[in-house]
Amino acid sequence: MAESLDLEHAMTIARLAAEAGGHAAIEYFDRAIERERKADGSYVTAADLAAEQAILEIICKAFPEHSVLSEESGVQEGDPSLRWIIDPLDGTHRFARGFRSWGPLIALLRNDEVVVGAMSIPVVNEIYWAARGQGCWLNGVRCKVSEVSAWPEANLSMGSLSRLVDSPIGEEVMSLVRSCDYTITGGDLGGASLILKGEAEAWFEAGVQTWDVAPMAIMVREAGGVFTDIAGGDTVATGSACATNAALSQHVRRTLGIL
Repeated sequence: MAESLDLEHAMTIARLAAEAGGHAAIEYFDRAIERERKADGSYVTAADLAAEQAILEIICKAFPEHSVLSEESGVQEGDPSLRWIIDPLDGTHRFARGFRSWGPLIALLRNDEVVVGAMSIPVVNEIYWAARGQGCWLNGVRCKVSEVSAWPEANLSMGSLSRLVDSPIGEEVMSLVRSCDYTITGGDLGGASLILKGEAEAWFEAGVQTWDVAPMAIMVREAGGVFTDIAGGDTVATGSACATNAALSQHVRRTLGIL
């Protein structure tokens, strides 16, 4: 059983770690740095490794007894009921091409439930953080999902369109694309941030890893939205996400066949 956990303190540590990871990575931004393909086809750069080191130093110092799963360094053993999930630089491809939508993603799971999340988009000076019962925040201002309640007026934000089209809900996703007001694609964590700021009413992702979606679960919920995976499950283990505002949750999930 997980030990007693001060969620507010854990949220602060996650925020500080996301900020530190962003600062470490941005030192390499707009510089000619090499990128390598890993076995799974994704990229890694020196910026990923520097960000990971900065993040781990903060988290492991604050919670040396917790376990960690980080994209680049793998598993660090500890209490399995309290596990940090870290993507030190989400959007490495965009980073390497000079895009602005990239940064660290950090989540804390207690008994496999995401209870703390944070992310940083350093180029635009945005830091998001959340914890269960503590709200979701952007640079100290509370986040709130939109109240748009008609799908023809909705903005839809998505990750990789090819992965979503090839997913089990590909046809249903395209139905929602055709019937919404506007679609934004391929934004990595920047795409997810749109729902937290009320600039999009839904965000879908599929075919990625746990660390790519984990912090979004708690941040969306604490901003007043609804988060499941694309099968409608209450998990981040599948590397997929279906996040909506509250007003359109039923319509979206009914269309996807996961209600």
